[in-house]
Amino acid sequence: MNVAKAAKELADIYGCDKEKAYLAALLHDITKEFTKEQHFELIEKGNVKLTEIERTTQSLWHSITAPVYARLNLGIEDEDILNAIRYHTTGRENMSTFEKIIFTADCISDDRSYPELDEVRSLAFTDLDAAVLAKLKYAIEFLVKKDRPICGDTVSAYNELVMKKNERTE
Repeated sequence: MNVAKAAKELADIYGCDKEKAYLAALLHDITKEFTKEQHFELIEKGNVKLTEIERTTQSLWHSITAPVYARLNLGIEDEDILNAIRYHTTGRENMSTFEKIIFTADCISDDRSYPELDEVRSLAFTDLDAAVLAKLKYAIEFLVKKDRPICGDTVSAYNELVMKKNERTE
């Protein structure tokens, strides 16, 4: 509910459909508590091709299976909603504003607590790209410190946004 509230607020600021953002945020973690078997059953049903990192990183499974579940079990066909759910954890290159809203809402909701939260939260309401970039940076740093693999989508999203930022400052 906290993520849905944040998504609705961000959608209002950035000119996206507030009700769609609310729905996507409600559904983003719908498969988070599924078992490994349930995740892989949905991956098979959805004909999803996994990278090696996705196959072996359990924390990514819910973002991969949630849009499949939403499509197959809830009849959700809206690609904005499905993509926002799919990339709410990793981000990706060329994210739409709507996807960035769900990605950001997930990391700034009232129930979150991490060292960089204040910075990401303040950026979220003034510069969505800067908020996304900050969260990607912190996620990458966290994974590097823990010797964990970094999803290619995350690296691509980071590279795209840092290059845009650098172009603006040149």
